[in-house]
Amino acid sequence: MSKLQTKLLTDEWVIATWDEYIQAIETQQLENAKTYYYKGQLRIEMTPQGYDHSYDNSLIGYCVQLFCGITGMAISAVTNCTFRRGNEAEAQPDLAFYIGENAEIIPHNTTIVDLNVYPPPDLVIEIAKTSFSDDIGSKRMLYEELGVKEYWVVNVVQALLIAFAIVDGGSRQITQSQLLPNLPFSLLEEALRRGRESGRSQLYSWLINEIQSLSN
Repeated sequence: MSKLQTKLLTDEWVIATWDEYIQAIETQQLENAKTYYYKGQLRIEMTPQGYDHSYDNSLIGYCVQLFCGITGMAISAVTNCTFRRGNEAEAQPDLAFYIGENAEIIPHNTTIVDLNVYPPPDLVIEIAKTSFSDDIGSKRMLYEELGVKEYWVVNVVQALLIAFAIVDGGSRQITQSQLLPNLPFSLLEEALRRGRESGRSQLYSWLINEIQSLSN
C-alpha cells in the first residue's frame, strides 16, 4: 500500500484492488476528495475547485431542476453523491439526477447508494475544467458500466455541453436530451455563456422566462 500512497494525489487512474481503494478513501486526508473505481483502477481527485467550476456546477444543476419544476416533472438531485456497485465500480459525479418514476426511489437516510439494491441515476453530469479528457473518456465508460441513461459533460473552458445517451452498455453522442427532450442544449450553453458576462444576477430571471416559454 505504501507504493500506492505516493500516487494518490495525482488525479490519475492508479492500478489498485478494491480493498486498497476502500483503504485509501477511508484515510482522513481524502475526506473531501472525489473518488472513482473502475476495472481495477482508482482515481482520487484532489484539485481544488475554483469559482468558475463551482459556478457552472450550480448553474447547470439549477437549469435542470428549474425545467423539471416548471414542467411538473418529478426529480431528485444530488451533488457529489457516492454510487457503488459491489466491489467492482464506484463514482462520485458532480451532479446526478433521478427523474420521473425513480425520483423518490432512494430513501432520505441513505449514505452510499448501493446499485445492487437501487437503480443508477438517470442523468449524470461532470463539470470539466482540468479533467475534460478523462470525463469524456474513462468516466464515460464507467457510467456506461453503471448503467446511467444519459451523461453530460460541461466544458468549463469553452462553455460547451457534450452529451451522451447510454444504451446496452454503450454510448453515443446526442444533440438533444432524451430524458428532457424539451430542454435544448443550446439554451444551457447560452446560460453558460451569459454566466461569464456581467449582469449574472439577471441570469436567473432570464432562465425562468425562457423555460416558461418552452412549457407553453
